[in-house]
Amino acid sequence: MLRSHNCGELREDHVGQEVTLSGWVQKIRDKGGLMWVDLRDRYGITQLTFEEGRTKAEAIETARKLGREFVIQVKGKVVERYAKNDKIPTGSIEIDVEELTILNAAKTPPFVIEDETDGGEDLRMKYRYLDLRRGTVRRKLELRSQLAIAVRNYLSNQQFVEVETPVLIKSTPEGARDFVVPSRINPGEFYALPQSPQTFKQLLMVSGFDRYFQIVKCFRDEDLRADRQPEFTQIDCEMSFVDRDDVLDTFEGMTRHLFSSIKEVELGQFPRMSYADAMSKYGSDKPDVRFGMEFVELNDVAQNKGFNVFDQAELVVGICAKGCAEYTRKQLDALTDFVKRPQIGAKGLVYVKCNADGTFKSSVDKFYTQENLAEWAQKAGAEAGDLMLVLSGNTNSTRKQMNELRLHMGSELGLRNPNEFKPLWVVDFPLLEWDEETQRFHAMHHPFTSPLKEDIKKLDTDPGSVRANAYDLVINGVEIGGGSIRIHDKATQQLMFKHLGFSDEEAKAQFGFLMDAFEFGAPPHGGIAFGFDRLCAMFGGSETIRDYIAFPKNTSGRDVMIDSPSEVADEQLVELGLRLR
Repeated sequence: MLRSHNCGELREDHVGQEVTLSGWVQKIRDKGGLMWVDLRDRYGITQLTFEEGRTKAEAIETARKLGREFVIQVKGKVVERYAKNDKIPTGSIEIDVEELTILNAAKTPPFVIEDETDGGEDLRMKYRYLDLRRGTVRRKLELRSQLAIAVRNYLSNQQFVEVETPVLIKSTPEGARDFVVPSRINPGEFYALPQSPQTFKQLLMVSGFDRYFQIVKCFRDEDLRADRQPEFTQIDCEMSFVDRDDVLDTFEGMTRHLFSSIKEVELGQFPRMSYADAMSKYGSDKPDVRFGMEFVELNDVAQNKGFNVFDQAELVVGICAKGCAEYTRKQLDALTDFVKRPQIGAKGLVYVKCNADGTFKSSVDKFYTQENLAEWAQKAGAEAGDLMLVLSGNTNSTRKQMNELRLHMGSELGLRNPNEFKPLWVVDFPLLEWDEETQRFHAMHHPFTSPLKEDIKKLDTDPGSVRANAYDLVINGVEIGGGSIRIHDKATQQLMFKHLGFSDEEAKAQFGFLMDAFEFGAPPHGGIAFGFDRLCAMFGGSETIRDYIAFPKNTSGRDVMIDSPSEVADEQLVELGLRLR
């Protein structure tokens, strides 16, 4: 071994010991006759001391050749430090160096390898291997490792079997766009990279494996943002002979275990909320319930009073911001500008101030009496000192706009505490959603999701009202995981394909293998997949998943370190049948 100890473990108990350390030069301070070098490895930093007249001349001569990020080995004695540094665990000792060996020289790095670096994101992504030396990034990947180990231990103790499924599979028309891989051996044909191992884990249930899990790479060719990458990781799970409550109880238990063991946070029981309630109360299928401000529908008290904006609207909806009646005109104008941003799309904002004297001041006073506004306040639970904010328009778009305003107000008022965690299950999603572009229904989750038994009869008469036996785990407004009870018989699966617009031939060509398997005794089964990268970011207190991935892509889907994607040689394209000779 090139070291007897690491750079983070030596303490006063080690004083007097001869040790060998190896690592990278973090910092050099040369005072002429006295020289200090901070030596860094994954575990921490230890100070090295060189003193003329006491340290061997050869070691001092070598030390003067050092630069930042040189890889070195030192041998010496642990001594108590005169000026202690209480900011690092090794701050009470230093190494009185006897021998110094340069293992590898280094160019000066393009940015400082410290927690607070001077490198911009693009530069750090180009030199990601240097960025990974920084403690703040390393700790995020160590957290990811801790979570992965905790997940494996928990599921293994629950009799889950870890099984790897194929990476080269078949492209399907449902869901996001596939990444495709040309086959050299089968010219003109393509593999797809999996968006999830969905059909394979269902086949494992048919195979009798009973409880499966996999921490698995998945791929989607979609537009990117802070919480998306073209390749991402799922905790993918499936169980046989279960109903919805069995799945929810199992993975509620896993989530509580992760928060308890990794963050020392006790979550307790998770409430459940229907999709319909989530949309009507919060305008989102992943509501942040750390704070109130639930939606209040005002159609019955706000319409037919001569204000055309409300009278012509499908929905008039408000929220009550407690204690905000003192908002200035400038603050109210800023809120109006916020909801009118193109990405939100509202045309305006109505406000009502509940004054301390029991009167009301609103932006629509000429249309509504004090008695009218008192009715609004009563419905919204608004009291003296509160502020009501109201939007109107098409039901779906107005709910989405109000959701954005609610979250914005929650942040402005400090109600979204990052150290508070409020999980819930959202259940009873619609099975199907209408797509205006294709003029047909699509599966809201995927085509293997089972409808609720009591709703199956509606598939022929009112397919849009059919509820799925599906569920999402939401924490602090972030969807952490989602799944469903699956269809496990051929007849129901054929019926589902029919309502998704598949002909019998198309269904057989795409999923015949699965329907055939159902005829050989498929058990009732269901499962869930957690977004592992998002889970890591939540545990680390970040909004972006990028720093929790060792070598991520940027927002253009590029790896700027290795310059990928890139062109390939003409010979390869010819060999793959993608270009003529």
